[in-house]
Amino acid sequence: MTLNTSFSIRAVALATAVVWSVGAHAALFEDDEARRAILDLRQRVEKQSDEIQQFQRSLLEQENQFEALSAESARLRGEKEELLQVLQHQQTVSQGLDDRLKKFEPTTVKVDGVEFLADPAETRAYEDAFEVFRSGDFAAANGVFTDFIKRYPRSGYVVPSLFWLGNAQYAVRDYTSAIKNFNALLSKAPNHKRAADAMLSVANCQLELKDTKSARKTLGDLLKTYPNTEAASAATERLAKLK
Repeated sequence: MTLNTSFSIRAVALATAVVWSVGAHAALFEDDEARRAILDLRQRVEKQSDEIQQFQRSLLEQENQFEALSAESARLRGEKEELLQVLQHQQTVSQGLDDRLKKFEPTTVKVDGVEFLADPAETRAYEDAFEVFRSGDFAAANGVFTDFIKRYPRSGYVVPSLFWLGNAQYAVRDYTSAIKNFNALLSKAPNHKRAADAMLSVANCQLELKDTKSARKTLGDLLKTYPNTEAASAATERLAKLK
């Protein structure tokens, strides 16, 4: 074997050893990288798993909170409905009470041009009495108007009641009582719309009682007190007949 041939063989062997050594180191390096990659992947998976579990727990807590809020909302809605029912009942009761109270509250009425406050029961009683008078049952009218004045002595209806009561008594020929009630009207309300007629009615009652002297005086007072009235015109005619 020549020197060159020997050198070539050694060179090939050396190169082969170097290649093998490099290959072995490369394989070792690749195994370490793979292990590190696997470990890193495993850590990421474990981390993601923890995050998923934490997210699931968060979702569960939110779901529990939502259910609690839903239950609370349902409870509040039920209380609201109950409260609304109570309020509606109270409003109904209050309205009914107001309606009942209104039946007893005074209202403004106007009779013979005079306005005043009167209770509903008071107004009904006067209207009922007046209907009796209009029906022509003067004896009954005497009773109901007398009763009204006793029951409501301070009522604004007293003055017109005295007038109709006096007329009812005149109609049943109770002239003395009629004069008393007509004079009561004149005393209470000398400027009333029916005052002149009341004074004329007093004179008529006096004439019926054959008290001509008193009738003449009453008619004269009528002309002085209420000169520009229909009652004054009637008084003038009666005075002319008395002369």
